[in-house]
Amino acid sequence: MIEFDQVVKTFPDGTTAVDHLDLTLPDGKITVMVGPSGCGKTTSLRMINRMIDPTGGTIRIDGDDITSKDPAELRRGIGYVIQQAGLFPHRTIVDNIATVPFLLGTDRKQARAKALELMERVGLSTSFAKRYPVQLSGGQQQRVGVARALAADPPVMLMDEPFSAVDPVVRDQLQAEFLRLQQDLGKTIAFVTHDIDEAIKIGDLVAVFAEGGRLAQIAPPETLLAEPADDFVAGFVGHDRGFRGLSFTQASALPVEPVDRAVDGATLSRDDAGRPLGWTRGDGETLIDHDGTFGPDNSVRAALDVAIRSPLGVAVRVDEHGRADGVVRHETIATFLRERHQAGGGSA
Repeated sequence: MIEFDQVVKTFPDGTTAVDHLDLTLPDGKITVMVGPSGCGKTTSLRMINRMIDPTGGTIRIDGDDITSKDPAELRRGIGYVIQQAGLFPHRTIVDNIATVPFLLGTDRKQARAKALELMERVGLSTSFAKRYPVQLSGGQQQRVGVARALAADPPVMLMDEPFSAVDPVVRDQLQAEFLRLQQDLGKTIAFVTHDIDEAIKIGDLVAVFAEGGRLAQIAPPETLLAEPADDFVAGFVGHDRGFRGLSFTQASALPVEPVDRAVDGATLSRDDAGRPLGWTRGDGETLIDHDGTFGPDNSVRAALDVAIRSPLGVAVRVDEHGRADGVVRHETIATFLRERHQAGGGSA
């Protein structure tokens, strides 16, 4: 557990970056710090490993004041991932990952073997082990950065906008990989981003910072969207927060129609295994793309997105084998959301 107790950071020019911050980051959870530029989120993160020292207050990790440890010793026990990875350009990928174990005295052969395991764990081929950072794409370098942060198996990880420098497709892949890893590892993670959508997707808790280093609200994502603490938080999370909130309702709650029911004169065409191919209209030869599917474990937001993209306004549901087992019209989703809202089930 990481605790901020009345932490203040004032710079020599008189600027207060963090203002009497009280914040607890629970064990085994991802706490995302988000807010506008200059709100103190990155400063707060860097105070945890003493890259920046606070002006006042106390920061504790598992009850121990961080100032009771030598900064270098403290940092070796904390994983740190930054934007654009920050890899050593003159070291191979395997030796970049093994950096902290080397410093901690781990045998070189053993450290490299562990590094190879971590490469596979973060979805990076071990064939890249002897390459140098410049020979990898931005997304691959970020995977190396995550692997390096995990190499000493630290209980705490700090992540400072780690995925912001890559394109949206790679970013989605890295976020998904990161969440999968966290399910297995259960680290205590402080994660900084300026992107509210990333905060909602990644965080178990989201801490919204206001200008001047003030903590405006900390809450689980669904609570933040449904019950913003004030006008600043409501404005920051966006006026479409009701739509974002649909990410926390499973699509299994949606009523579906049989897959063989005609929709506007079109029927769903499927292959021999029952997987959807598209919508067939009229003479049986006109095929209209279904444009995506959703599963019962997906969110209502995902199902609605599929329905909006569909030329017929219909989302196809598939089971775990990819077989179509129901369809839902966008009107049905709208009715479901309206009834849910009227019953007090959310802000959608």
